[in-house]
Amino acid sequence: MDPFEAQRAIATLHSFRFFGLVFILPGIVSPDLPASFAVFAAYGDFATGVLAMLALLTARIRPLFWLFVVAFNLVGATDLILDYYHATQAGLPARAGELGATYAIPIIYVPVLMITHVAAFYLLLRP
Repeated sequence: MDPFEAQRAIATLHSFRFFGLVFILPGIVSPDLPASFAVFAAYGDFATGVLAMLALLTARIRPLFWLFVVAFNLVGATDLILDYYHATQAGLPARAGELGATYAIPIIYVPVLMITHVAAFYLLLRP
């Protein structure tokens, strides 16, 4: 698969990062879920999703496409790393029940996102 098609597939997966907004929806997560984690995770995911969608929308304008690919990967990887940090600082691993219905996001979706960011950076840095 050529780098353009691979990055487009990765951007498609990351365009669904708006799912992170559920961390701030009342009734979905516990009201005791630390805001230091929830707000940052929600808006970081949303920003990454918007940048990934912009990459997909500019696929025919290659310079803009590559700019948005770099942007969503930098923002997205930074967001995930900082989310890990905030979750650990807030003691979230010991209080995982507060995630409620969103428990599957950090257990299933986040590892896939991290793997695809690593693959995307590999493809971007490969000669």
